[in-house]
Amino acid sequence: MAATSATTFSIGSTVSFGRKASQVAQSKPFGVQFNSKNLLANFSGLKAATFVSCESETSFLNKETVQALRSSFARKAYRPNQTQYCLQPKASFKVAILGAAGGIGQSLALLVKMSPLVSALHLYDIANVKGVAADLSHCNTPSQVLDFTGASELANCLKGVNVVVIPAGVPRKPGMTRDDLFHINANIVKTLVEAVADNCPDAFIHIISNPVNSTVPIAAEVLKQKGVYDPKKLFGITTLDVVRANTFVAQKKNLKLIDVDVPVIGGHAGITILPLLSKTKPSVSFTNEEVQELTVRIQNAGTEVVEAKVGAGSATLSMAYAAARFVESSLRALDGDEDVYECAYVESNLTELPFFASRVKIGRKGVEALISADLQGLTEYEQKGLEALKPELKGSIEKGIAFVQKQAVTA
Repeated sequence: MAATSATTFSIGSTVSFGRKASQVAQSKPFGVQFNSKNLLANFSGLKAATFVSCESETSFLNKETVQALRSSFARKAYRPNQTQYCLQPKASFKVAILGAAGGIGQSLALLVKMSPLVSALHLYDIANVKGVAADLSHCNTPSQVLDFTGASELANCLKGVNVVVIPAGVPRKPGMTRDDLFHINANIVKTLVEAVADNCPDAFIHIISNPVNSTVPIAAEVLKQKGVYDPKKLFGITTLDVVRANTFVAQKKNLKLIDVDVPVIGGHAGITILPLLSKTKPSVSFTNEEVQELTVRIQNAGTEVVEAKVGAGSATLSMAYAAARFVESSLRALDGDEDVYECAYVESNLTELPFFASRVKIGRKGVEALISADLQGLTEYEQKGLEALKPELKGSIEKGIAFVQKQAVTA
């Protein structure tokens, strides 16, 4: 799903902003920037684009490439009466990745290191993180990389951080359900979120550790016990379901991927994942058989990867990609972009369930609005799917809450 209606194509360490943004000072000006609302549309992987920007000092591009881009696009992009946004953004946000030495963590760290909005990237794990940090530190992008190993260094990792991403935990193995992961990952998430509450309570918290349907309620209960819970800043990352839905629909209907936008609601496991194919943009028709096939594939896509890897892991690369997209959206929201939308699993009043995944508008203080329109005018198939997912999602939420409450009583 497109993260915003005025999004960005970034090459190397550059960034541009949408319609509404304020000018920010930066010591190193960008070499060249071309803005065009309609003439150019590209896809960088993390988000769609309606204009190109590039610079020559901290980029993958060499000087010759920059000159070629300038000569290729400058004449086309210029319009006498066009408003030009010559922004000079400053890398000013600190991001911490907890579980940075794992399969998701390493790939995610690389992608976040490429963000022009990140000034410091803190990598934490219980082991093997120093090598990851040393490797990443050689990449010529602005953010400084610091490593932190073990519980004794966790507090320092989190001090002053703006966004915390938690992919820590064990991956699924063949034959293992997301519920099997609960007993292993619940304690990991609880411990890490306690540290977040103590050291950076105002940070955005992005939960990746599965089962997300339960680990997000666990995080919420921990934050409540610590007296620092802000529901607007706690996100379960379900972006991978959206990424998969967009990809599968584009392939099925032979559409340009850049144009496809499929909202996905519910949760982040099995039948709790409900793609709203009737809300697909651009508008496209599906037969009943196509709806059934696509829905089931999106719901079971994680298992598809687990089985394909034959015991060697789960969806790490695609999950890292999806999480990086959500991190980038959060950073743009924190930086003042007023047009940031993503699907996420958050505290919600859209249904009777206390947590629910839907499209949300993200701003500097977190969730600004839940997009209720997506739940209106559902097809009969989608409405049945919504009612079917509620009992399972409710049970997962209650399981997470009960886990923390039981731990508190035992303590």
